[in-house]
Amino acid sequence: MTSQDPSSLPRSKVLIADDNLQNLELMEAYLEDLPNVETLRATDGERTLEVIRAEHPDLVLLDIMMPKVSGFEVCKQIKTEEATKDVIIVMVTALNEPMDMERGLECGTDDYLTKPIMKQDLLDRVRSLLNVRHLKGQMDRSLAYMDELESEMDEMGGPEEE
Repeated sequence: MTSQDPSSLPRSKVLIADDNLQNLELMEAYLEDLPNVETLRATDGERTLEVIRAEHPDLVLLDIMMPKVSGFEVCKQIKTEEATKDVIIVMVTALNEPMDMERGLECGTDDYLTKPIMKQDLLDRVRSLLNVRHLKGQMDRSLAYMDELESEMDEMGGPEEE
């Protein structure tokens, strides 16, 4: 099995949502190593929701303990809205009790990273999740195309028998 070339990632948007500016800048610096990845920022839960709804990022690195709206609530809202439910959410937090992780999963998080963040762990996780997201998008487009072809065939009366 060959290792995947990180430059093969399709263009992607990653939102980093953290109220601690040092954490935000550190993750942003780490993600600079991933080509084709644009980073966006938010420093509170309210702004995080606004950016997700406006920019439709592929992935969100979401701190739990944020002002205005908690990461748990952000995750819950995003996962229940039709337009944003497919956004991948990775909760990034110093909270590492099983109860906190369980609550994150109940809110719909796709993954969980605990602070302090190790650069390679973050890059591997983000790369993997972005690949999954883009593959799912390709599959969804293929299925929609097949449905469209099937509908057209039905309208034409289906395949003719000889």
